[in-house]
Amino acid sequence: MTRSDTNVTMLAEQIRDGARLALPSENSGVPVAVVRALIARGARDLRLVGGPTGGFAIDLLVGADCVASVEAAGVSLGPRGLAPRFCAAVEAGEIEMIDSTCPATHAGFIAGEKRLPFMAVRGVFGSDMLKNRSDWTVIDNPFPPHDPVVVVPAILPDVTALHAPMADEAGNVWVGNRRELKTMARAAKQVLVTVERIHPGNLVKDGAMAPGLLTAPYIDLIALAPRGAAPTALPPDYGPDDAMLDSYASAAKTREGFDGWLADFLGHDGAA
Repeated sequence: MTRSDTNVTMLAEQIRDGARLALPSENSGVPVAVVRALIARGARDLRLVGGPTGGFAIDLLVGADCVASVEAAGVSLGPRGLAPRFCAAVEAGEIEMIDSTCPATHAGFIAGEKRLPFMAVRGVFGSDMLKNRSDWTVIDNPFPPHDPVVVVPAILPDVTALHAPMADEAGNVWVGNRRELKTMARAAKQVLVTVERIHPGNLVKDGAMAPGLLTAPYIDLIALAPRGAAPTALPPDYGPDDAMLDSYASAAKTREGFDGWLADFLGHDGAA
């Protein structure tokens, strides 16, 4: 059931220091309100996993000194260029970057969802990924012999956190066509969700909405957080706050600029 007394701060308190935390890619339901609460709490040593990439939220957490490592297929601000605090931290050796690819990350989450030890992927041969990922192993396909494939270990986050358009009173969360969010959630030990609104009743009974649901048994806590993904987008509810993201990209190029921007951000309630 959806608890009316749960708030964003309570969700963030569930994410312990050192947790392996999975976050969606930009515009897929990034829980920015939870990220803000983690920074305000002074979270430390988080091991982030992008789903499969990362952007504003990961850069913000890295800049706020909340992160020990990032596993992702890439971290950037999209059309605004490189993620400045992430890049600075990697270059300075302040965080560990665990390189991946989009297919490999998805495969890891699928293995985690199914509680399998690994999943096979292709497309890695010919790159230097295998040199940098000692936990990826080449095996022979046991069916057609002499057919090498790469197996990647299951991704089993301590927590998957996401923001969604709505949850119903029964605790089901509607994520629409963002099917990867279901996989990321089912792979995790704990799932924390913020939503724009609460829908009366039970969406499982709605044939049009049910296919887009992450159902209640997979979810631990839900909190109401209108515009909880802003300044990133939450299609179809709202687009990105371009002015705010532009200001971040400019300010975060320097430590001093980032610190000033972050102070203003922490004092902002996220409402538009």
